[in-house]
Amino acid sequence: MTTRIDRRMAKLKAEGRPALVTYFMGGDPDYDTALAIMKALPGAGSDIIELGMPFSDPMADGPAIQAAGLRALKGGQTLAKTLKMASEFRAGDDETPIVLMGYYNPIYIYGVDRFLADAKASGIDGLIVVDLPPEMDEELCIPALKAGVNFIRLATPTTDDKRLPKVLENTSGFVYYVSMTGITGSALADTTKVSAAVTRIKGHTALPVCVGFGVKTAEQARVIGASADGVVVGTAIVNAIANVLGPKGEKTADPAEAVATLVSGLAQGVRSARLAAAE
Repeated sequence: MTTRIDRRMAKLKAEGRPALVTYFMGGDPDYDTALAIMKALPGAGSDIIELGMPFSDPMADGPAIQAAGLRALKGGQTLAKTLKMASEFRAGDDETPIVLMGYYNPIYIYGVDRFLADAKASGIDGLIVVDLPPEMDEELCIPALKAGVNFIRLATPTTDDKRLPKVLENTSGFVYYVSMTGITGSALADTTKVSAAVTRIKGHTALPVCVGFGVKTAEQARVIGASADGVVVGTAIVNAIANVLGPKGEKTADPAEAVATLVSGLAQGVRSARLAAAE
């Protein structure tokens, strides 16, 4: 099985630079605006798009992403509409990998077989389902792999060498290293510890390792990108959207433009990561 994720990571490795992985919430603040944001991401420098599936009980998310999910749900976003968004994006871009990120409950309600068929038809390349541990691989992970969709697993600072092989067992696409314990949007972790953690994970797998949680600036992206195969940015993007919304949700500026400006700066940081490391 070779997906767009595999091809994109191989291409970036050949270019000698890490990936910029960008997360935003599907349907935030409304469907059309979110689709415009999604379409703007590749041109701004995003290499892989993480498309959030809004859920009413997002236990691992910080306040910013929780608020984005609530805005999306209030605007009528559903899992079916999130898949439709991916499909509409695919009509103009057949290269940029899309990873759906969220929780198992909406997928379970939708129906696993139906979901995987529709996800594949919509051009989804990978899944990150934060509340499904490896012990539940038969629920979604194994069927996803059989359907040709990467299942990307999270590793954290508390994932020790005894646990790591189990976490990596059916992982594909890349490993997502969450650089801190706690919820999304917390402070950036100690970058020296991140480098050591990436090295440790790479001792167990040949998969690329992407690092996220807490990256907000081009400089942080540059530092993380010096050791990681990819840098994941989510909360900063979600905040860029929230910052151009008024108290009643009215747009005070173009959210897609705000996101593109931020991502362009982050992309410059990521692209300079290995240059700085080589000096």
